[in-house]
Amino acid sequence: MRKFWRISWRLSWRIAKWLLLLLLAYQLWLFGHVLLWKWVNPGETSFMSIRLDELREKNPKAELKHQWVDYPQISSHLKRAVVAAEDDRFMEHHGFDLRGIQKALEKNQRRGKSVAGGSSITQQLAKNLFLSPSRSYVRKVEEAIVAMMIELVWDKRRILEVYLNVVEWGNGVFGAEAAARHYYKVPAAQIGPSAAARMAVMLPNPRKYEKAMPAWVVKHASRVQARMRHSRIP
Repeated sequence: MRKFWRISWRLSWRIAKWLLLLLLAYQLWLFGHVLLWKWVNPGETSFMSIRLDELREKNPKAELKHQWVDYPQISSHLKRAVVAAEDDRFMEHHGFDLRGIQKALEKNQRRGKSVAGGSSITQQLAKNLFLSPSRSYVRKVEEAIVAMMIELVWDKRRILEVYLNVVEWGNGVFGAEAAARHYYKVPAAQIGPSAAARMAVMLPNPRKYEKAMPAWVVKHASRVQARMRHSRIP
């Protein structure tokens, strides 16, 4: 019996070591991409790949609308609107807005259901680049790890630049340039304050709001536009 337990323990220990090595290799793979993307623009993100597969189930020839533009080619109104709507302490925190998370938890408790997430722009970017829309504690932990990697390697300007270029803004529409042309027939550089606010409030549920924007979302856009002048951006 002792021999059996010794063998079982050794086997379990070996399996655990291999799992730890695989986990470490995966984290190094993620960090390698984060390091590379400090200077090289990402191509297809995890969210883009997932969405394209979904679209091609219905239409094998489907393609995403996406065009990268550099930071100066994105309207400052859109930058300020997104920060005001999604993460108004973006310039102050290091990847995690603890105050925002606390407010989201309190709001969820009042409503009795999950209506606010409290994720920072960096956390959302980490999820978009590498993970999936599914919700689980494992995914949240991985999201936090990648967010820390991004904050360690990139500055705030690069974080906002990549976020605005890869985030989903509608059915198969990714990034500020494609969204500006899709909704307003102008490049991202020409988006004004009102359009910027309306684009920013779409981000929590872009495919739904692309079809119809509820009255409360329109009012939220007005509030975001009023706050935009106070938003700090890199």
